[in-house]
Amino acid sequence: MLKNLFKFEFNNYWRNIDKNIFFGFLLLFFLGIFFSFSSTSSLAGERLNKAYYFFFSKHLIFTLLALSIMFIISALETSVLRKTVVPFFIFSFLLLILVPIIGVEVKGAKRWLDLYLFRLQPIELLKPFFILATVKILTLEKLKNSKIKYLFSFLLLASVIILLIDQPDLGQSILLIGSWVAIVFVSGVSLLYIFSFFIIFIISIGGLLFLMPEKFGYIINRLVTFLDPNKGDSFQSSTALNAIKQGGLKGQGMGEGILKDSVPEAHTDYIIAIISEEYGSIISILIVTIFLYIAFRIIKNCILKNDEFLKLSLCGLSSLLIFQTFIHIGVNTSLLPTTGMTLPFLSYGGSSLIGSAVLAGIILNYTKLKLDIYE
Repeated sequence: MLKNLFKFEFNNYWRNIDKNIFFGFLLLFFLGIFFSFSSTSSLAGERLNKAYYFFFSKHLIFTLLALSIMFIISALETSVLRKTVVPFFIFSFLLLILVPIIGVEVKGAKRWLDLYLFRLQPIELLKPFFILATVKILTLEKLKNSKIKYLFSFLLLASVIILLIDQPDLGQSILLIGSWVAIVFVSGVSLLYIFSFFIIFIISIGGLLFLMPEKFGYIINRLVTFLDPNKGDSFQSSTALNAIKQGGLKGQGMGEGILKDSVPEAHTDYIIAIISEEYGSIISILIVTIFLYIAFRIIKNCILKNDEFLKLSLCGLSSLLIFQTFIHIGVNTSLLPTTGMTLPFLSYGGSSLIGSAVLAGIILNYTKLKLDIYE
């Protein structure tokens, strides 16, 4: 009986899931496992005196956990998942509030909570639920014909940005702002509102830089270094760019790259440069193509949905995925200032993988074929 029930549920799940997006996410997860093995073995064995497979083993465990999370979220009834948006956002937002109080500081930034087994970066968990909470506000029936919903969504964004800037984490702040702009733009807001919010944001950042230069002066330093590498420490970005150049089209070969041994945290912040150096730009282009194809499939699903909440949610989630991908690539190729942004699914790190899994699970859930039947 249980076996037949499980078989029925699985067949129902498999029949309705978007298989193109599903296999796209699976491929990215498995590529992350492979590149983690390549990029962390020498770091663990030669520089940190640990077992060669120390980081790879941790990455593998977190990938299996992430895959489980993705499957569970994608298999939930969509109506149940929609009801949990606000509670999960509040929970992850409270975790973010705890960071400045009991967070762990690493290299001048306090972004993590020590959970004994691993360090959790709450913003990675918060990002997809921030998107859904924003869409929830924009699609509230009570505010349907009112412009005040945009103000409420902006206040929600501002509350998260304030906590991020305090860490400090400029990269995630820019990512959330870009995703928020994409959502409100697609929802049909006037460009005048967006420009007004941008002016407020720029004035706020300028005020922080003027009033607290000792805490936020790093922003100016990074911008100055980006505009003129001779005026600051551009070692990481220039080394990553040189590694990509040396890799060429075919790469130096597995394990032959030097970037992972010369730049700190290269296996997280500069993973695409490591891939390009060792396996060539062709593989990097293939990875970018996978991300773009997933985004294309998501947007195609948006057109088929009748529910405004689902449409805006999918647009926001795909924007989050693509913006983060291209911010990471932009930093690696010196097209953007250094932000410390991970590459979804591929970068080493438990928080990044769990956040990617939540994002993937929600996208798979919201793109299921049966949604239009039940709604």
